[in-house]
Amino acid sequence: MIARRTLLSRRTLLLGALALGAAGCGGEAVPPAPKDAPAAEPPPPPGGGADLPVVAILGDSITAGYGLPSREALPAQLEAALAAAGTPVRVRAAGVSGDTTAGALARLDFSIQDDTDLCVVAVGGNDMLQGIEPARMRANLEAIITGLQARNIPILLAGMQAPPSYGAYATDFAAVFESLARDHDVPLYPFLLDGVALDPALNQGDGIHPNAEGVRIIAQRLAPAVAGALAGD
Repeated sequence: MIARRTLLSRRTLLLGALALGAAGCGGEAVPPAPKDAPAAEPPPPPGGGADLPVVAILGDSITAGYGLPSREALPAQLEAALAAAGTPVRVRAAGVSGDTTAGALARLDFSIQDDTDLCVVAVGGNDMLQGIEPARMRANLEAIITGLQARNIPILLAGMQAPPSYGAYATDFAAVFESLARDHDVPLYPFLLDGVALDPALNQGDGIHPNAEGVRIIAQRLAPAVAGALAGD
């Protein structure tokens, strides 16, 4: 078993360098949100949106909207960004705070319903924080991808990044998303937190979870990739 001091050192390094931002007070890393935190549900679109395509986001606390009201969480803000860009959809929240790729795989069939037109797979950040080997993470993500493909549900894979200062781990971590997208012919959005990580103005006080403005930026940047994946581009 890895010593507690080693685990804390690893988490502090990851938070401070790149992945999910710097911790709030005194540089101490804040632990991930509890797994039982509820996933945020976006408000229904006008008219119920019964005929609109369904986009589900399989994720963790970032996609569940930890610390935010549902109207400011990623599902609702992505739905709004897509509508503003001329691609009205229903975005369905399927994020559970604290989930690793193993947790997302375990609940895949329950969380992603058969009427889903596109699943955004956005897990891996907690694997990194826990120091899970990239090979194990890759196996879980591959099982998620093949499980969705067996159900004929299109996928957009949203990647994460480990800090370059973490050496070979960072390289192997990034390669997981790139190789899976290539091997399974799925589109890749390289970094879910692009433009938001490390910016205190765009994150909550814990330095980990984006605030409402940070989520808005994520949604605006992610929306074209989602629209393209829906269109089969």
